[in-house]
Amino acid sequence: MPRPLPRDRWLHDATARFAALDTWRQAHPKATWAEIEAAVDAQLGPLRAQLLGDTAMASDAAILSGERPSCPACGERLTAAGPRRRRLHGEQAVPIDLERTYARCLACGSGLFPPG
Repeated sequence: MPRPLPRDRWLHDATARFAALDTWRQAHPKATWAEIEAAVDAQLGPLRAQLLGDTAMASDAAILSGERPSCPACGERLTAAGPRRRRLHGEQAVPIDLERTYARCLACGSGLFPPG
């Protein structure tokens, strides 16, 4: 069963980012469209990355528990090989760090970082 998503933290963080954007806008009343867009992206990019990472980590695939997936290379069942950290980048190049159970195939040696 997937883990619950941290909606309360998301709402708290989103509220703080919206307040920061409001403060920025008051300090820059004559900002251009490009400047406004950059300010919005600066506030929402990290929030988006947090939502992506938290949502991916809520998946059972993050823990690799229950029925083991099959190796994409040879079809044998994968074995948990301990936690690993992976850094992804979303559309706005904001880094998203995921820590998941890495899987290894004992038959062919292939490794897999589970998707979410």
